[in-house]
Amino acid sequence: MTHISRRGVLALGSAAAIARTARAEAGKRFVTANNSAYDTLDPHVVFDIGRIGSRLNMYDCLVRWVGNPPELKMWLADGIDIAPDGVTYTVSMKQGAKFHDGSPVTADDVVFSMERILAMKKGAFGLFKGVIDPGRTKAVDAHTVRFTLNKPYAVFNSTLSELWVVNSKLLREHDKSGDMGADWLARNEAGSGGFKLRRYDPAIGFQADRFEEHFAGFGKSNITSLEFRVVLETASRALGLQKGEFNTTDGYLPQDQIKRLRTVDSVQVMEADSLRTMYFIMHNSRPPLNDVNLRKALCYAFDYDGFINNILSGSVTRNAGIIPSNLWGAPKDLKGYTFNLAKAKEHLAMVKAPMRPLEIGVLAGFDQSEAAAQLLQAGAAKIGIDIKLTTEPWPLISGKLSDPEKTHDLVPLWRSAYYADPDNWTGYMFNSRNIGAGNTSFYKNAKFDELTDKALVLTKQEERQPLYEEASRILVDDAAGLFIYNTKWFGPFTRSVHDVRFCPIGDAQDIRWMSMV
Repeated sequence: MTHISRRGVLALGSAAAIARTARAEAGKRFVTANNSAYDTLDPHVVFDIGRIGSRLNMYDCLVRWVGNPPELKMWLADGIDIAPDGVTYTVSMKQGAKFHDGSPVTADDVVFSMERILAMKKGAFGLFKGVIDPGRTKAVDAHTVRFTLNKPYAVFNSTLSELWVVNSKLLREHDKSGDMGADWLARNEAGSGGFKLRRYDPAIGFQADRFEEHFAGFGKSNITSLEFRVVLETASRALGLQKGEFNTTDGYLPQDQIKRLRTVDSVQVMEADSLRTMYFIMHNSRPPLNDVNLRKALCYAFDYDGFINNILSGSVTRNAGIIPSNLWGAPKDLKGYTFNLAKAKEHLAMVKAPMRPLEIGVLAGFDQSEAAAQLLQAGAAKIGIDIKLTTEPWPLISGKLSDPEKTHDLVPLWRSAYYADPDNWTGYMFNSRNIGAGNTSFYKNAKFDELTDKALVLTKQEERQPLYEEASRILVDDAAGLFIYNTKWFGPFTRSVHDVRFCPIGDAQDIRWMSMV
């Protein structure tokens, strides 16, 4: 972890270090088969890895995560000065960065972007909710922006990687009845990123061409156009890769597909340790799941070893809590649940609320989501709990997660890394102040809130670590979710693709680094 001084420019590297080399020979077209539909291109509406490709390639932030383990780099920012009070952040910006329409990227655009996120209350809003209020982001001059937080917030620099900067002038021109350009931006883009939108169809995906004037340059990359194509069926994505119709697809295919692709001469499979835990969201506030004994019964009714060793061929590791075990803050001695139907029945017998059939929302196009749901359904049936499965595309499921009435009782999915800090998996997801934003479990625990709030005002990792370890134990004791594993990334690419840079924050969807033969 990078330790941050209270005064002085934060030295986290510079995008200027990326060499500006001569344009590579013939331009290449790169095609990705994506298992999440691009129902919108608005970077302030969505906050997930499944659709991060549009944000990473068409937009820029003040900072960006690069590499594995993830390292925070200066991007549109040149430096960040933190006042001794830990509340005032002054960011000096690079000069020369341009939006795709040729206009300069300025501090006014950063201010507009922050105000837009706070006003829309969507996307990454949960990262900034209660941290900074509307009107407290100011442009000091054309290339200096100042954030005045409500209180010290240890991960503020890290969360700036989700403050996607939009062209304020362009969005004001497309404002419709005070929507800050939302209707227009859902199907267009107003970014400064390495690629400029050429075509968009929510049923098909998007195509973009390289923005040659991008401030960071492209190194030796010769990819001049890209396409993110929506292909929900896993078998279709794998087959298209074998045929050369796609250059890559998601790095979390079922192991039977990975094994098959390893035998294909035209395909290479890359591997990397990741920061991505699989778990079931549980609706902690809606009966009967508001009873901890029912949640514990479900945790004991899931066959972890069968799922990991048989269905996933041992390609992942058991993760007893929500924080990835290879990240600081995850307790090394954490005891999770095991498959134990006798224990499950004991806890079910203690449930006082009337039982009803439970519903699991299954992600369409994600085979593991379906397999996990079926396994829990089978285990629950053995102890007398009726569960039905409803399969829906991710945009539909994610659109319900913040609504306590519409969301499903349980949803098996993954918590990816958006910033490499334990808060990404704890405070953001389970602190009660984030209910309606990041806390989609509708979980409340006063002690947990106290620990995760305190961890955000401290700056030293050795002081924060025990707080997250205790918070992790509370989540397990409360069965706040059903925690399963930490994953490994298996990235399948055609052999024509080189120079892939995997980062757990983005899952190698930042195309600017790659080259092709």
